[in-house]
Amino acid sequence: MDNYRFILSGGGTGGHIYPAIAIANELKRRYPKAEFLFVGAKDRMEMEKVPQAGYNIQGLWISGLQRKFTFKNMLFPLKLISSLIKAGNIISKFKPHAVIGTGGFASGPLLYRAAGKNIPALIQEQNSYAGITNKLLAKKVEKICVAYTNMEQFFPKEKIVLTGNPVRQDLVTVNQNKIKEASSFFDLDENKMTLLILGGSLGAKRINKLIADKLIFFERLGIQVLWQCGKLYVDEYQKYSTDTIKVHAYLDRMDLAYTVADFIVSRAGASSVSELCLVGKPVIFIPSPNVAEDHQTKNGEALVKQDAALMIKEADIEQQFESVFSDLFLSKEKQERLGETIKQMAKPKATSTIVDEIEHLLKN
Repeated sequence: MDNYRFILSGGGTGGHIYPAIAIANELKRRYPKAEFLFVGAKDRMEMEKVPQAGYNIQGLWISGLQRKFTFKNMLFPLKLISSLIKAGNIISKFKPHAVIGTGGFASGPLLYRAAGKNIPALIQEQNSYAGITNKLLAKKVEKICVAYTNMEQFFPKEKIVLTGNPVRQDLVTVNQNKIKEASSFFDLDENKMTLLILGGSLGAKRINKLIADKLIFFERLGIQVLWQCGKLYVDEYQKYSTDTIKVHAYLDRMDLAYTVADFIVSRAGASSVSELCLVGKPVIFIPSPNVAEDHQTKNGEALVKQDAALMIKEADIEQQFESVFSDLFLSKEKQERLGETIKQMAKPKATSTIVDEIEHLLKN
């Protein structure tokens, strides 16, 4: 049988959406006749990104609880009941053979109702600190695919499979033979060392301010900067563009950006960490403190403990950045060690392994 029906649910952030799309793409490759439906939260980015990837999506009226008392919190019970009813109706109509959740508010009601109807269910947890939705679903689903070890503190041990996170396939082999093409694409000098700055698609305010303050420092070191400042900040920081400082709202060719980079400064979101493991370049993580359960810091710490990356807390970047970066810049041995160690943590076949687990559920 290859005309399966799959429902995938994950959203709120790209870190939940893109793994779901990657899993769907691999399922579609194996089962060209399969039908797919995504379920997301009505007003979140998945309602735009999933159709762009070529899949149908339906939205639930759901959101998370705010940390302080707000009117939105008063609506939460009503939203939850509404979403559970709609999720049940979607499942009854679509009749999926399996459901897959990658985190985010919408996956909670959907997978809860699917499990209640004994439909095979799998969740994928991207972070080293499990999200609240996946923690609540852990008892209901058959399999939990994770990207980090020691996840038994959140999930039943017998359900856990260490798979890694799905990543874009163009990053599985960053080709250093493309250095000339990459340098030309970004108008950089291929003979100079390059620092790549990644603050996420929207941008990271504190990282952007740090880089602007350190441009003279970088000039003294003789390095050039490829700077993704984010679409929220491009108007503010575009003025810093020069022959050696290239400011972009967003970098469409991440394969070439990683190719040209000698050093990388990045947030520590799950997708970014997984990509950087594949890339195998020395990284300094500056985790966002404005995320649930401070999970970016925990993601970064998991690599720092293995001597696979460096990390500076956002509160300390003004005081510590120059000394940390100088130590790395001046030590070729440290650069090579970090690059080799982080690459050993890569799981390039993560998407395929997750889909293998889905196939096991279908056949049981």
